[in-house]
Amino acid sequence: MLVDMYLIFMWAPTEAVMGHVQRIFYIHVPMAWLAFTAFGLVFIGSVMYLWKRDTKWDNLASSAAEIGVVFTSLVLITGPIWAKPVWGIWWTWDARLTTTLVLWLIYVGYLMLRAYSPNRSQAALYSAVVGVVGFIDVPIVYFAVNWWRTQHQRLVIGSGTIEGSLHSDMRVTLYFSLLAFSFLFAYLLWQRMSTRRMEDELRAARYQVERETRR
Repeated sequence: MLVDMYLIFMWAPTEAVMGHVQRIFYIHVPMAWLAFTAFGLVFIGSVMYLWKRDTKWDNLASSAAEIGVVFTSLVLITGPIWAKPVWGIWWTWDARLTTTLVLWLIYVGYLMLRAYSPNRSQAALYSAVVGVVGFIDVPIVYFAVNWWRTQHQRLVIGSGTIEGSLHSDMRVTLYFSLLAFSFLFAYLLWQRMSTRRMEDELRAARYQVERETRR
């Protein structure tokens, strides 16, 4: 991450029109991409849980949802920090911004549903349904800048990219930043899933002890 910060703030060229505030782009975009990845994992984990009813898939989905909400929150924070000096406003009900806020609300709702469900199996079942349905908003967020006339910047990487829209040094910095944040994402996901696995083992051990005590 230190190398990534060096590339972002020291090595990458300063954008001619937006100036130094454009450097937020190298954090904002990887966060958005990894939030999409997280919600993709929620979708896969949810589908597999509904099919197999195996808690390991629920652990994957719920862990990815937590990280996805954190990353989306950072996207919603860094976006206005960039928008204020460039657009002159903190927020506008633009299609990309609005659908991103809806995405955040969907997965906050996912986590709240889990927190307030009466037991683990119901939490896993209800949240799996939300995890499948909620993923519909991910491609809507991604393609919003192509489908509607928006104030948000057009795509600079991925499907629908405008050719030559990004300087080669900026592209290198963006890809390196995406790689660095991907490692961070993988580490957080592994840690969260390990914690959930230990919680399951502890819950099973406690149940076994209580069962033995009643005999």
